[in-house]
Amino acid sequence: MRLITVSGPPSSGKTSVIGKTIEALEKKAIELAVIKFDCLSTADELIYEKKGIKTKLGLSGSLCPDHYFVNNIDACFHWGLKENVDILITESAGLCNRCSPHIKGILSVCVIDNLSGCHTPKKIGPMLKFADIVVITKGDIVSQAEREVFAYNVKMVNPKAKILHINGITGQGAAELGRLFLSANDYQNLDDKKLRFTMPAALCSYCLGETMIGKDYHIGNVKNMKL
Repeated sequence: MRLITVSGPPSSGKTSVIGKTIEALEKKAIELAVIKFDCLSTADELIYEKKGIKTKLGLSGSLCPDHYFVNNIDACFHWGLKENVDILITESAGLCNRCSPHIKGILSVCVIDNLSGCHTPKKIGPMLKFADIVVITKGDIVSQAEREVFAYNVKMVNPKAKILHINGITGQGAAELGRLFLSANDYQNLDDKKLRFTMPAALCSYCLGETMIGKDYHIGNVKNMKL
């Protein structure tokens, strides 16, 4: 089974890109499924279900959504195998630019939009830096010069990534992403697989539910500013 991880900042167009890519693959005799990871609630899974795509939803609640992803991805992979899925796509919540769900050997995609600002690529971190493919969206509502500057800044952060421009409304460019999905590595398990980048160094008292403010309550892995 081919596993594809799709990540990106909130509202960058991840669900639209996945949806249009699935449409581009409809003529292929393959079984697809999507697992949507989010925090508290989402209706994105309904978009996939309307397309007849097998879908599972994972809500992390009070936990970091990307930590929740790592805790559950192995079980999700085996679910895909059980369902005889050819391509299993995971969509991250995209709430932490420091986290990254990318796995070594697994095709990884980062979706980022032109409207986020030309300096945004430098702020996203490993989610962008370690992706195999970077999809840039919303190029139809900015100028050509803005598109070129944004793509250049993406390339500066991740020079090895393949950059695709996809329109989440019309689907223009999605066929190429679909072709890359089909060329992804095929695995029967995730044994010995590792994340491409470590999750944020934690555990502090606030991770465990502390709400009081003050040095007396700063316990665990904490970092103080130099003021």
